[in-house]
Amino acid sequence: MTMDALLAPVKAFLQCETPDEWIAVACLPENLPILLIDHANCETKAAMTAHSLVRRYCLPKGKRHLLPKLDFYRELEALPEKAEVLGKRTMAEGDRSVFAELERNPLLFPMVRLIQEELHHFEQVLEIMNERGIAYEAVSASRYARGMMGAVRTHEPATIVDKLIIGAYIEARSCERFAKLAPHLDEALGRFYVSLLRSEARHYQDYLALAEQFAGADISERIRFFGELEAALICSPDEQFRFHSGCPVKTDSC
Repeated sequence: MTMDALLAPVKAFLQCETPDEWIAVACLPENLPILLIDHANCETKAAMTAHSLVRRYCLPKGKRHLLPKLDFYRELEALPEKAEVLGKRTMAEGDRSVFAELERNPLLFPMVRLIQEELHHFEQVLEIMNERGIAYEAVSASRYARGMMGAVRTHEPATIVDKLIIGAYIEARSCERFAKLAPHLDEALGRFYVSLLRSEARHYQDYLALAEQFAGADISERIRFFGELEAALICSPDEQFRFHSGCPVKTDSC
């Protein structure tokens, strides 16, 4: 599949493109450290979000301690065999019915795969930072995810549907920004960002499919609502530069 074919549904899903002004700021050499640090943070946040969804929605509250730690997810290599391995490692015989519930939940396997991939991407970003002498320092989070999460409804299944739609937008925007940034970066970093496109595009589709499944009804209005909110965050003036920040306030266009 060509890059254009891969990106076409992503661009159709998003309600705006990343402003050129953001690309110009992101490509400044002095902003490379913050770009990579925040990118690394985004990968860990994506993994933790998926992990929290598994904890919240795959098992009843009293059984969540049976879920493995994030390091355990990284040990599992053969996705078709995950259910069997997960059951054997974390469940006693008396908990087989609980594992059966886990196995039936549609969130489990897509989220475990996402966790694995996001943690792998995190490690790759850290390697790139190490090669370039960039220290992994603490940086504040952008307004982006927080701005969308503030609109999540507080009753089920509306809550999980909204969270999954937000997940779809975050992954789609990441994919779009990787593609837009790649031609403007040095060859090695540009090649790395292109290598991430396929998984990011699949992540957004996984989230969207799960949102439709949990809703059991048409969610086009809710998708449109969050699309408008996401586009507003991307296109409105933003004093902070981050991987998902809005239009830099210092440019005349903003």
